[in-house]
Amino acid sequence: MSLIQLRQLDLAFGGPTLLEGVDLQIERGERVCLLGRNGSGKSTLLRVISGLIKPDGGAIDRQQGLKVADLPQEVPDNLQGSIYATVASGLGDVGTCLCRYHELSRLAEEGKSVASEEMLKLQHLLDERDGWRMQQRIEQVLSRLDLDAETPVNTLSGGVLRRTLLARALAAEPDLLLLDEPTNHLDIASIEWLEEFLLREKLSLMFITHDRALVHALATRIVELDRGRLFDYPGDYATYLRRKEELAHAEDQQWRRFDKKLAEEEVWIRKGIKARRTRNEGRVRALQQMRKERQQRRERQGTVKLKLQEGEKSGRLVADIKHISFGYDGAEIIRDFSTSVMRGDRIGIIGPNGAGKTTLIKLLLGELQPSQGEVKLGTNLQVLYFDQLRDQLDPDKTVQENLAGDQDTILVGEKPRHVIGYLRDFLFTPDRARTPVRILSGGERNRLLLARLFAQPANVLVLDEPTNDLDLETLDLLEELLGDFEGTVFLVSHDRNFLNRVVTSTIAFEPGGRIAEYVGGYDDWLRQRPQPEESSTTPKVNQRPKSKPRADRPRKLTFKEKKELKELPDRIEQLETEQVDLHERLADPDLYRSESSQVGALKQRLEEIDTELESAMSRWEELELLAND
Repeated sequence: MSLIQLRQLDLAFGGPTLLEGVDLQIERGERVCLLGRNGSGKSTLLRVISGLIKPDGGAIDRQQGLKVADLPQEVPDNLQGSIYATVASGLGDVGTCLCRYHELSRLAEEGKSVASEEMLKLQHLLDERDGWRMQQRIEQVLSRLDLDAETPVNTLSGGVLRRTLLARALAAEPDLLLLDEPTNHLDIASIEWLEEFLLREKLSLMFITHDRALVHALATRIVELDRGRLFDYPGDYATYLRRKEELAHAEDQQWRRFDKKLAEEEVWIRKGIKARRTRNEGRVRALQQMRKERQQRRERQGTVKLKLQEGEKSGRLVADIKHISFGYDGAEIIRDFSTSVMRGDRIGIIGPNGAGKTTLIKLLLGELQPSQGEVKLGTNLQVLYFDQLRDQLDPDKTVQENLAGDQDTILVGEKPRHVIGYLRDFLFTPDRARTPVRILSGGERNRLLLARLFAQPANVLVLDEPTNDLDLETLDLLEELLGDFEGTVFLVSHDRNFLNRVVTSTIAFEPGGRIAEYVGGYDDWLRQRPQPEESSTTPKVNQRPKSKPRADRPRKLTFKEKKELKELPDRIEQLETEQVDLHERLADPDLYRSESSQVGALKQRLEEIDTELESAMSRWEELELLAND
């Protein structure tokens, strides 16, 4: 029996239907990745599976005794106690015993008196219930996620709270684990540990993520929530992309045929009085049904229209850094670091949480002064910041107010645009534009911040974790936008795929307080970084070649090539249709009797089609390979 099976689930919250006749089953050992556009209802579906939300209709069959643990996208506001207590709370009665034993042990270590009888009773209970193994698991998870067991949760930042909730879910040993954007606020080392942990433990899980590297590493199956329906794509991410494109093409073809037929029937129904007298009532009813179907059609969500307002060119030199050091409260964060940043550099900055990545950017741009060394800035710098904590947004104001205050227009570059029209480019409907920011999803908040930033001219972009919560289509567009940007980019990110596709060089915070620079993205850093056994032959640091030949880097499709790839199947189909028609005409004996003068031209055209088809098929295969690289 499946762990869980959903049958014909329906759910709506007064607006567009989120779930419409959804069927899904999850088998033991499966790792199902749930994809979909921002706002499509992915988090809602996970909450239905976890039992937090009841559907309007349909049925859910759960294996008897099924234990489900989840990591929600939003942090609950009622958490109390220490991190250890919060993590242990996911273990039921055993967790309660562990939490009390942990508290008594801590008091004893502080020299305070504790009841020995209670300690012995707890030890006995934990012996019986395999509690010590669970305690070891809690300690392992806390260590790997860099969490201090004794810290009160009401003092934690949002990012650390999410790590705490992730630890609670992982420690619970559930039959089914539900993870909603688990990599948000994790550094790369923690993400890699999470991947290895989930693979090693052979957990059954369903997860939502924007991290394509995580999808590649974990997913045994991909399902996509699109316009209320669930589409199943067995296989890897590359297979999903290919099959999704095929389904979209088939849907477009079906819609075109339907719309053509509907248009023909509308013409027929509007004919003169003679036609009305002989009207086929069955045909009229069929037309009425077609009108109803067309009205109920849910169009695919549009694509975000990202466009940077590039400022005037900065000077060729953006920043010249010589032997800088910096620290807080006597603790040195950056030591003897030197580099030169030139116009057009796209620099990735990676390292553990708290290593000093944001501090380094502020030093590079002159917002902080080093305790030692020198920072020389270039001329005419126009800097824009993308803040990972979204502190630039007022949660109590509407989307429109956050963008333009009480004005109806906004200057985009130097041209005024109506706020509602501009927000449509970022997929905000008029109703959503009047919604308070506090009830937006994480992806919607990120889109709003992008809309706010991209209305202003800039020649230096600082992006601090810009990929959190964005859907994959928007990520692809953002990658392309940054690739075409002629200014300078500083990118702090844990998204390995995004780093590989965007940056030309990487500054890495490494063990031992080193800050080293490398050509290329994350994978290039993995190849070049010193391994532990190579410590005696460590490469020179702080020396970064300013460019890398594009031929040596994985190339991604340009916007023009993506458009070409999308149009090629239709072009090939048109050529094949014309080819069949020509073969039929040339096989007709009447052609040679009545229109013999056309035979030569038709044969020549047939040869041209053969050549065009061969070229189009070859080009299609070439672009498909690049798209799936």
